[in-house]
Amino acid sequence: MLIVQKFGGTSVAGADRIRNVARRVVETHEAGNDVVVVVSAMGATTDSLIRLASDVSENSHPREMDMLLTAGERISMALTAMAIQDLGVGAMSLTGSQAGILTTPDHGEAQITEIKPGRVKEGLAEGKVVIVAGFQGVDPESKDVTTLGRGGSDATAVALAAALKADSCEIYTDVDGVFTADPRVYPDARKLEEVSFEEMLELASAGARVLMARSVEFGRRYGIPIHVRSSFHSGEGTWVKEKTMEQAIIRGVAHDASEAKVTVHGVPDQPGVAAALFEPLATAGVNVDMIVQNVSEEGRTDISFTVPRADLTEAKSVSAEVADKLQANGVDVDENIARVTLVGAGMKSESGIAARMFRILSDHGINIEMISTSPIRISCVVRGDQISEAVSRLHEGFLPLSPPTEEA
Repeated sequence: MLIVQKFGGTSVAGADRIRNVARRVVETHEAGNDVVVVVSAMGATTDSLIRLASDVSENSHPREMDMLLTAGERISMALTAMAIQDLGVGAMSLTGSQAGILTTPDHGEAQITEIKPGRVKEGLAEGKVVIVAGFQGVDPESKDVTTLGRGGSDATAVALAAALKADSCEIYTDVDGVFTADPRVYPDARKLEEVSFEEMLELASAGARVLMARSVEFGRRYGIPIHVRSSFHSGEGTWVKEKTMEQAIIRGVAHDASEAKVTVHGVPDQPGVAAALFEPLATAGVNVDMIVQNVSEEGRTDISFTVPRADLTEAKSVSAEVADKLQANGVDVDENIARVTLVGAGMKSESGIAARMFRILSDHGINIEMISTSPIRISCVVRGDQISEAVSRLHEGFLPLSPPTEEA
């Protein structure tokens, strides 16, 4: 079998942990498998490099930032290769460009366009473990190094697994797998044995941080099963795959407290107004999530939308410019919001889930400010200081610790 294993920053945060990773990799190799390993930067290395860059220069240097940040993964890959070799197994480390990871030219947020894994295959043919630096690639036109943005190492691992036609991709993290909710918010959350690609995409986009949506999309597109496992023990984790044995009505409760709400008040209620607002936001690179439009007075409407807090300054600036052009009544920003989401493939055939969700929130004094749905997801925006309560009450209502007993 060919297995791709990815180890995150906490898994390679120091010498002891790197040696532990090496032992895990060698065990897999000695079991008769070909192994490709993708590593992230050690611990907080990337954050430290970003702080160092800001100390050196207050200006933006996208190309040089990518050159700087890719150093973190290169340190990890070399040290991991050394540790594996010390255990008597051949190993070779490759940067993203050496591994043939080709990307778009967008520094800081490049997308993988193609993988030409010739050198990876050569290493495997020689019986070696091949260690690849995650989070990075190369623009084939300019030959410049690029970084892949958030979740880039996970994307690297699953994309490599697809290019190599691997049997599976193992994502090692500091948690045991994918849970029915964030255990830090709801301690009684349970680890899931399996979850479908479709459900995992919704959970990831709704705030579950175990896997990034882009890596799940690679897995779904190329049919690569993903096994989310703990770096610190050998127990089974959570399998993310196309089909699961059971189609649960509700698979999990996700939450996201990293967004803010922007409201443009009193815009003219006429065709073209939404485009006049959201086209400039798109041009500015602002990622808009939920949108609600309410008629506030005759001929006027309020448009509210959520954005990541990282985009808030730009979103507010663009919205204010558009509001002036449209002679609207102004722009408000609300940072005390959070989103809670129910996800489950069984929703497609089960009625009443939304009504039950709304009733549970209402019974606990939690007001709903915005709603969005898909066939397997219902999301509600609530007050930020009520998100823990919302997650807990919805988990108890839909995923109780003990299933209700049937009456005789």
